[in-house]
Amino acid sequence: MSKPTRALVLFSGGQDSTTCLAYALTQYDHVETIGFNYGQRHEVEMACRIEVLNALRAQFPAWAARLGEDHCLDLNLLGQISDTALTRQKQIEFDAKQIPSTFVPARNLLFFTFAAALAYRRQLTCLVGGMCETDYSGYPDCRDNTLKSLQVTLSLGMDSPIVIDTPLMWLDKAATWGWAQHLGGQAFIELIRLKTHTCYLGDHETLHDWGYGCGTCPACELRKQGYVTYMKLPQSV
Repeated sequence: MSKPTRALVLFSGGQDSTTCLAYALTQYDHVETIGFNYGQRHEVEMACRIEVLNALRAQFPAWAARLGEDHCLDLNLLGQISDTALTRQKQIEFDAKQIPSTFVPARNLLFFTFAAALAYRRQLTCLVGGMCETDYSGYPDCRDNTLKSLQVTLSLGMDSPIVIDTPLMWLDKAATWGWAQHLGGQAFIELIRLKTHTCYLGDHETLHDWGYGCGTCPACELRKQGYVTYMKLPQSV
């Protein structure tokens, strides 16, 4: 298969997917985005993702020239069948396998499947996602083997080769901050810090050095720790 030139980015409006979008806009000739409303507790991300897209178009004209249509799918059924701390007002806890109660079973599998169906119609041959196995919340559907297997399944099931590109898979959060700076400089870091949303509890009012969030949920902890480490690295000076 020749190198893909048209990509669809799974874009939530968070730090990781925004960094992946910037990456895609430097690697592919045409890039579209897709978001999912699945009854998430932090539904504020649905508004933030639009703000991030608008800011990218306004502040980075070279990227804007490659950025195409945005798509948003209603997957509320997933929220209805998922009894998790990400779709219900429940305490965030860890089970015996250390998987947090924010894990929504099959979420990424469904996201990629719906994205692949849209990509097939739009002639987009690469799906880009911000999943990471190095520094993550313990979700089994973020693992490299899971997504490699899914890439094969989707390609066979649609009889059309499709690539799942996960550029953050082996980066920790500090490296992700650093890579964002490499991609778009300090302006992009500020966009991520002030426009993106990560907090599982949906707090987009409390501003910290690393961005908005409650500061205590697992997503905020990862983002905060990564930012603190990143600020100590030579490239952040």
